[in-house]
Amino acid sequence: MTYKIALNFEDGVTRFIDCKTGETVADAAYRQGINVPIDCRDGACGACKSSCESGTYRLGEYIEDALSESEAQSGFVLTCQMHPQSDCVVRIPASSQVCKIKQAQLTAAIAEVRQLSDSTISLTLQGDGISSLAFLPGQYANLQVPGTTQHRAYSFSSMPKDKAVSFLIRNVPGGLMSGYLRETAAPGAQVTLAGPLGSFYLREIKRPVLMLAGGTGLAPFLAMLDKVVADGGSPFPIHLIYGVNTDTDLVELDKLEAFAKQIPNFSFALVVVSADSAQPKKGYVTQHIEPAQLNDGDVDIYLCGPPPMVEAVANNLRERAVQPASFHYEKFAASA
Repeated sequence: MTYKIALNFEDGVTRFIDCKTGETVADAAYRQGINVPIDCRDGACGACKSSCESGTYRLGEYIEDALSESEAQSGFVLTCQMHPQSDCVVRIPASSQVCKIKQAQLTAAIAEVRQLSDSTISLTLQGDGISSLAFLPGQYANLQVPGTTQHRAYSFSSMPKDKAVSFLIRNVPGGLMSGYLRETAAPGAQVTLAGPLGSFYLREIKRPVLMLAGGTGLAPFLAMLDKVVADGGSPFPIHLIYGVNTDTDLVELDKLEAFAKQIPNFSFALVVVSADSAQPKKGYVTQHIEPAQLNDGDVDIYLCGPPPMVEAVANNLRERAVQPASFHYEKFAASA
């Protein structure tokens, strides 16, 4: 049997490797040209100490100086002694450059461009390369703007399906990519993407999850929910609060409603800043985070939005004296 192991490096680059039954993660990585940190291969030095964020595995022999009992219980592993027993995500405390990894690139064709609202454009890319594209739900890719040498970073808004993958693009006045999509893009045009990248991705669900999205920050959560559906649902509640400036900025509500039907433990709320909104919840996302959703801190929080939103949520948690079990966030700003 072969397992898929996602190696996530400290600079946000992720590479997937195949690990055979009985093979260690370190040996599998080296077999596929990835030089993860390692010295002894015997579980004695601790140079390959990493953290397994999801999946099951068996550890071989090692000494206490290399990996303490408390570290092992907390999910730390020695890749030279880690034998996966399922697909796993392993966080490597080294940069991809140190491990001699080149950024993966592929070219795909534009399948569809849809103007979802005045502020949001949906881009779908399709091609044979997409079927082999592997990324963690929540990660992003760098897309090259056709006809230029410029790149823009966008989170995947879906998991690969039928050789296609989608993105939500903020429609920025004067924006290079959004201008291309509005005025020039046509089905069949080629787009080069590099990735996957980012440390913002859905970890194994071990407790209630609170998702906070601002504007096109909804994109990674759509991919995460795609993965939850594919995995058969969630054993814990997942609540998404989606905030925008005006009613017309709300997009992909049909997908959120579909997810609510497919995932029994999933719910979502819409929050609109404008006082003229027809939505019952007005104002900012922080005003609509209920104490029950914070679960006395036993909650994993994921947040994707502009920098002011990230800062506001962090301040709000401090004011409430809530320390979540984990707090993962992705800040984004529009590029002209």
